[in-house]
Amino acid sequence: MLALATRFLREPVSLRLAEEFLTVPVDTIDRCVADVCACTQHLGVSATPEIVERIAREHLLAIVNSAPPPRSPR
Repeated sequence: MLALATRFLREPVSLRLAEEFLTVPVDTIDRCVADVCACTQHLGVSATPEIVERIAREHLLAIVNSAPPPRSPR
Protein backbone atom coordinates (compact mmCIF):
# COMPACT_ATOMS: atom_id res chain seq x y z
CA MET A 1 0.00 0.00 0.00
CA LEU A 2 2.89 2.39 0.77
CA ALA A 3 4.39 1.80 -2.68
CA LEU A 4 1.09 2.73 -4.34
CA ALA A 5 0.78 5.91 -2.27
CA THR A 6 4.36 6.84 -3.08
CA ARG A 7 3.73 6.31 -6.80
CA PHE A 8 0.71 8.62 -6.73
CA LEU A 9 2.84 11.23 -4.96
CA ARG A 10 5.78 10.95 -7.38
CA GLU A 11 4.05 10.87 -10.77
CA PRO A 12 2.46 14.36 -10.74
CA VAL A 13 5.64 15.87 -9.30
CA SER A 14 7.76 14.20 -12.00
CA LEU A 15 5.40 15.44 -14.72
CA ARG A 16 5.53 19.04 -13.51
CA LEU A 17 9.32 18.97 -13.23
CA ALA A 18 9.68 17.33 -16.67
CA GLU A 19 7.75 20.26 -18.17
CA GLU A 20 10.13 22.67 -16.46
CA PHE A 21 13.44 20.87 -17.12
CA LEU A 22 13.23 20.00 -20.81
CA THR A 23 16.97 19.34 -21.15
CA VAL A 24 17.08 16.78 -18.33
CA PRO A 25 16.16 13.18 -19.26
CA VAL A 26 12.83 12.02 -17.81
CA ASP A 27 14.55 9.02 -16.19
CA THR A 28 16.84 11.40 -14.30
CA ILE A 29 13.87 13.44 -13.11
CA ASP A 30 12.01 10.31 -11.98
CA ARG A 31 15.08 9.05 -10.13
CA CYS A 32 15.58 12.43 -8.47
CA VAL A 33 11.97 12.53 -7.25
CA ALA A 34 12.22 8.93 -6.01
CA ASP A 35 15.46 9.76 -4.17
CA VAL A 36 13.86 12.76 -2.48
CA CYS A 37 10.89 10.61 -1.40
CA ALA A 38 13.27 8.02 0.05
CA CYS A 39 15.29 10.69 1.87
CA THR A 40 12.21 12.28 3.42
CA GLN A 41 10.99 8.89 4.62
CA HIS A 42 14.43 8.09 6.04
CA LEU A 43 14.54 11.40 7.90
CA GLY A 44 10.96 11.07 9.13
CA VAL A 45 9.81 14.19 7.29
CA SER A 46 6.28 14.31 5.90
CA ALA A 47 6.69 13.82 2.14
CA THR A 48 4.06 16.18 0.79
CA PRO A 49 4.06 16.82 -2.97
CA GLU A 50 5.10 20.43 -2.35
CA ILE A 51 8.14 19.48 -0.27
CA VAL A 52 9.22 16.73 -2.66
CA GLU A 53 8.85 19.06 -5.65
CA ARG A 54 10.79 21.87 -3.98
CA ILE A 55 13.73 19.66 -2.99
CA ALA A 56 13.79 17.81 -6.32
CA ARG A 57 13.73 21.15 -8.18
CA GLU A 58 16.80 22.30 -6.23
CA HIS A 59 18.62 19.07 -7.11
CA LEU A 60 17.68 19.39 -10.79
CA LEU A 61 18.79 23.03 -10.86
CA ALA A 62 22.16 21.90 -9.50
CA ILE A 63 22.39 19.30 -12.27
CA VAL A 64 21.53 21.84 -14.98
CA ASN A 65 23.86 24.52 -13.58
CA SER A 66 26.77 22.11 -13.22
CA ALA A 67 26.73 21.12 -16.90
CA PRO A 68 29.79 22.35 -18.78
CA PRO A 69 29.18 25.27 -21.14
CA PRO A 70 28.75 24.45 -24.82
CA ARG A 71 31.96 24.36 -26.80
CA SER A 72 32.49 27.27 -29.14
CA PRO A 73 33.64 26.52 -32.68
CA ARG A 74 37.25 27.39 -33.39
